Amino acid sequence: MAFLGVVVLGYLLGSCPWGYWLVRIFKHEDIRKVGSGNIGATNVWRTYGRWLGVPVVLLDTLKGFIPALVGVLLVSPPHLAGICAGAAAMLGHWRPLFLRFAKGGKMVATCGGVFFAVAPLVAFTAGLVWLAMFLLVRYASVASIAGGIALPVFAIAYGYPLSVVLFGIAAALAILYLHRANLRRLRAGTESRFHFRRTASA
Repeated sequence: MAFLGVVVLGYLLGSCPWGYWLVRIFKHEDIRKVGSGNIGATNVWRTYGRWLGVPVVLLDTLKGFIPALVGVLLVSPPHLAGICAGAAAMLGHWRPLFLRFAKGGKMVATCGGVFFAVAPLVAFTAGLVWLAMFLLVRYASVASIAGGIALPVFAIAYGYPLSVVLFGIAAALAILYLHRANLRRLRAGTESRFHFRRTASA
């Protein structure tokens, strides 16, 4: 019962569309109708600047971290419980209940939060890969894909259990799948580079 409860908690927290809610509250607009149309932090930051982008990054990370940490600390087996709760949060971020299962975000920040709970060394190192790639090319999509691919690699390198390695592989594949449109734009040379200053007026 506790295992099921933490998974349900993960999905409900993951379904909180912070990018959509914060833009609605502070800008009275629908983030799905501006920029890329995505509710995630990258689109919020690009469109409205860091004052909304940073809170969305933190909240999207926490909604993966909290249920996964609860699973690790309070439910047995800990790694599996944390992974399943975190995976449910990622699923909720992708297809949020509170947006009637409409298209959500690409799970990168939420996935990072999950790994900080279940495999912090992996999360920290993959985060460094993300940051290095982002500073090098200024494509958030490329950085996200590189960070995703790094997850199973470092899970193996650090000797984490098989469940963490398999979750890393699944997360990397999911991130690749959700960035398929970005990959097409990269091939076509039309992908937008990230700028820290907003590019559209709110």
